Amino acid sequence: MTALTGRFSQAVDYARIAHAAQCRKGSNIPYLYHLLGVASLVIEFGGNEDQAIAGLLHDTLEDCGEAHEAVIRSRFGDAVADIVRDCTDGTAEGKASHTDPEAKRRDWIERKLAYLAHLREAPDATLLVSACDKLHNARAIVQDLEDPEVGTGVFDRFTGGRAGTLGYYHSLAEIFSVREIRVAKVLDATVGWMHELAGAGSRVALAVTTMG
Repeated sequence: MTALTGRFSQAVDYARIAHAAQCRKGSNIPYLYHLLGVASLVIEFGGNEDQAIAGLLHDTLEDCGEAHEAVIRSRFGDAVADIVRDCTDGTAEGKASHTDPEAKRRDWIERKLAYLAHLREAPDATLLVSACDKLHNARAIVQDLEDPEVGTGVFDRFTGGRAGTLGYYHSLAEIFSVREIRVAKVLDATVGWMHELAGAGSRVALAVTTMG
C-alpha cells in the first residue's frame, strides 16, 4: 500500500495554487481535476508517494513556468523534481515564444518527437507517471469522441490536429509497452479505441511528415 503523508497534501495545495487560473481544454473544469486524476492513477498502478506527488506537479513547469522547478526541488525533494522535469516536454516560456500558427505546429512536433526519444531511455519511475498522465488524457479524448456533440471535433483543440495527436498517442503506447510499464496495456487499449472512434484505418507512429 502506498502511504501518503502531509507532503502529498502540501503538493495538492501547491498544484491548486499554481494552476488556479487554468481549465482543461474545451471545458470549464479546473485543471486540478487532471492532476488529481493522474496522481490517483499513479497510486492505482503501484507508484510511491514521490511518484504520486510528481503526478500532481507534472505540468507545473510546462504550464506555469520554469521557476517552479527550484521550489519543487526544495519543498518536495530531488526525486519528485527529477520526475517532473522528465515529464516536461516544453516550458511555458518556450511555448509562449511561438505565436505564429505554423511556428507552433513545427515546435509541437519537434517537442513531441524529442519527448518520445527521451521516454525510450527515461527511468521507470518517470515512465509510470508519464504513462498515467497520457492515460488520463487519452480517456478524456475518447470521452469526447463518444459524445455526438463533440466527436472528431475534439482534435481541433490540439496543435497536432487529428493525425498528429493519433500518431503521438500510438507512439507513446508503443514505448510504454516495450518498456513493460504496468499501465501500458490499459493505455494501449484506450489508444486503440481512440483510433477506432476517430475513423483511423490503422495506427501510425508520429513522424516529421505526419503534419505535412
